[in-house]
Amino acid sequence: MALAARGEPEPPPPAKASVATTEVVRTDLSDTRTLPGTLGYGAARPVRGAGEGLVTRLPKTGAAVRRGTPLYWVNDRPVPAFFGATPLFRRLDKIGLRGRDVTMVADNLTALGYDIGPRSSPAARVSRVSRVSRAKPLPGDVLTAGLRAALKRWQLDFGLKPTGTLDLGQVAVLPGPVRVGSIQARLGDPAAGDLITVTRAVKVVTVPVNAVDVGTIRRGMRVTVVLPSGDEIPAKVTAIGAAVTDGGSDGTVPQVNVTVTPSKGSDVKAVDSARVEVRFTVKAREDVLAVPVGALLALREGGYALQLPGGKLVAAETGMFTRGMVEVSGSGITPGLTVVTSS
Repeated sequence: MALAARGEPEPPPPAKASVATTEVVRTDLSDTRTLPGTLGYGAARPVRGAGEGLVTRLPKTGAAVRRGTPLYWVNDRPVPAFFGATPLFRRLDKIGLRGRDVTMVADNLTALGYDIGPRSSPAARVSRVSRVSRAKPLPGDVLTAGLRAALKRWQLDFGLKPTGTLDLGQVAVLPGPVRVGSIQARLGDPAAGDLITVTRAVKVVTVPVNAVDVGTIRRGMRVTVVLPSGDEIPAKVTAIGAAVTDGGSDGTVPQVNVTVTPSKGSDVKAVDSARVEVRFTVKAREDVLAVPVGALLALREGGYALQLPGGKLVAAETGMFTRGMVEVSGSGITPGLTVVTSS
């Protein structure tokens, strides 16, 4: 052992600091987000009656509503459900009337199996317009003799007087198959008012999503719903709301409701309403090279590099960041490459 100038032994040289290392791995990366949601039948919408008369019979809560079946009764006459996007907004009684309400009636009678004859072609829908006014014709079908005859046959089969005409309040137009959510009217109330509410026919999960994040979610996206029991079931995004609402307890975070539908209704048959969690995979990268984020070394001139145990730097292009890992690529970066990491 060497002696110092005063006869004392010299201290041993400092040990080399050990560095943590990791390896570049080939893997799949995904960015998942879990959000709370509510399982149920979705938001209820009111059904408003029209026309004259008194309500004499109402459906039961939870009843399924199908096309062509009675929804409620006015003056002891059934009011059937038709499906469509346009309500009956006028009396349909004259051959030659044109409009989307006529299209709605034609679509429903056809779906119920009635032959309405030839439908008006796009060319036939162009009305005889004054060359001076050049007014645009109404869109939709024309009430033809064939359609009116089919209407009479349906009315006769349904137990109604076969007039071949439809008046306000004689059908209830709904967006599609639904279920009765609640009863608002009482027997003897005027028909022209809010009578019942309806909901979706199948159970869905409503998920409030921050408006700034909803762009990462798309219709048809596969997701996973975690039930209160802990069971995980497959589902997919079926609708993204257009309305932005205030969210959070302080109402400062705008949100959009996203509708998620379980792939199999039997998975949620035993649950009427519950708080659940929905796991979204909003981004995925398959078969890529990755390292822990701590292995990235920021360069003074910009960009990133990986450091080898001997000190050499290897330039790295970065891709997806998720859950502490980062996608990397570049010359010399291969699976199994050992690099320095801070974590």
